Amino acid sequence: MCETCGCSTDGGAVLRKPGQTGYHVHISESCDGSDSHHHGEGHPHDHSHHHEESSSRKVLLEQDVLLKNNLLAERNRGFFEARNIFALNFLSSPGSGKTTLLEKTIPLILSHFPVAVIEGDQQTTNDADRIHILGVPVIQVNTGSGCHLDAMMINRALKELELQNNSLLCIENVGNLVCPAMFDLGEALKVVVISVTEGDDKPLKYPNMFHEADLCILNKIDLLPYVDFDARKCRENAVRINHHLEWLEVSAKTGEGLDVWQQWIENKLKQR
Repeated sequence: MCETCGCSTDGGAVLRKPGQTGYHVHISESCDGSDSHHHGEGHPHDHSHHHEESSSRKVLLEQDVLLKNNLLAERNRGFFEARNIFALNFLSSPGSGKTTLLEKTIPLILSHFPVAVIEGDQQTTNDADRIHILGVPVIQVNTGSGCHLDAMMINRALKELELQNNSLLCIENVGNLVCPAMFDLGEALKVVVISVTEGDDKPLKYPNMFHEADLCILNKIDLLPYVDFDARKCRENAVRINHHLEWLEVSAKTGEGLDVWQQWIENKLKQR
């Protein structure tokens, strides 16, 4: 049991390469590197008369889990910096269009820089299969009942990927606007993707995610005439949470705004 967010990591995450259904690497440790332990329906064992003691242990365990994750994240970051790999952590709720955005982005960047991808999902290699068609190195991390990627999963995935120096690494996290915000993976920047089919109050409902993000991409703007979504209000809500948050508006379907998004990535790569 991952006490930090409540998700179960029993059985471990699994790394899978597209087209190799028999290939997998189990990651059996829990987020804190110890054996997982839980009771019943995946809920921690608890008694009301031990509430104060349990709460104290939970806080300490959460700090310990995040500390160990962050130490490993720094190792990942050192690896990226040594090889000048620009790692972006893509976060969003399910259905925002992260994978489609990557499908449209990667060909634009490939003409100038090498690209690799780590895909995070609870099950299937569907997204990795879509990226594999583009001809770039990609590996799928299946988290099982886990709700986020962590630094250890990324560290294991890096050992299976053929990464080039001076390249872009796209990490597509599990669709979830809560837990992934807590876990540093060693990335350079966090990119949160939302779509106009969601509420324009999403930044206010999930403030931790928008507070931790460096860039927010509003996707599916081609649907703005057909949905009740106020893009200006959404941006104001996001900036209220994070005054330093950058903002881009795109349509992965029509290509609107992708030139600005491409320029944003290439400017960051050149700066490095």
